[in-house]
Amino acid sequence: MRAVVQRVREASVSVADDVVGTVRSGVVVLLGIAEDDTPDASERLAGKVARLRIFENEQGRFDRSLLDVDGAALVVSQFTLIADTHKGNRPSFTGAAVPAQAEPLYERFCDELAALGVPVERGVFGARMALSLVNDGPVTIVLDG
Repeated sequence: MRAVVQRVREASVSVADDVVGTVRSGVVVLLGIAEDDTPDASERLAGKVARLRIFENEQGRFDRSLLDVDGAALVVSQFTLIADTHKGNRPSFTGAAVPAQAEPLYERFCDELAALGVPVERGVFGARMALSLVNDGPVTIVLDG
């Protein structure tokens, strides 16, 4: 499981020109699920995202988490994060979980994040989406879990 976490001032995701999720201050999580991922991985990664200290304290140091700043998360599934680019110029997605396996793990990740106290907005699993965001910093962290 791989997550790209971007600290944002605001973000939204649309499907067919309809906004389906929006957050103000918080994070966007692009979530890729591999074929060997488990429900436990969803739980661990959700905890890591909730507690990741990427927000600044009064001294300007990264010392606060999403929970500390009452931030929200916009979670968007993105199987392309599991791409293998070791051979040639065309990415291979054979390591990505099939939708029937990936969707429950995506939902579990979102549910676990919400259970930790983070307000969660979601994209639409499997849909073609347009993501709009204002990256704050910019701060972008890649987490493997």
